[in-house]
Amino acid sequence: MHAARPTLPPTSDELLAAEARPYFLWWTDATVAELRRRLASDDAHERAYWVGAILREANTRDVWLFVTPDEVRALWPRLLRHLGHTRSRWAWLLGLPEPEWPPAEARHG
Repeated sequence: MHAARPTLPPTSDELLAAEARPYFLWWTDATVAELRRRLASDDAHERAYWVGAILREANTRDVWLFVTPDEVRALWPRLLRHLGHTRSRWAWLLGLPEPEWPPAEARHG
């Protein structure tokens, strides 16, 4: 039996309030509630955009308030375009292969 890993509290208790605007969504007026709605979208591309924004912009300890590692892994191929300079870090943290970027099909050559 494994002991539960301790988790750090969010960087701000505001991230627990539905009406709060998450600091990491600085370019939009989306609230925590709106972010949660978008993360539950049936559209995988929409979910990937918002998960990518969280992974790219949020403090790592705040990421897990909104997504699970399994959700990130499931969206991984769609997420890559949204991760910017954080691609390699997230691949390493999640035990995924180093991403090839840009994808081979997008290269001119």
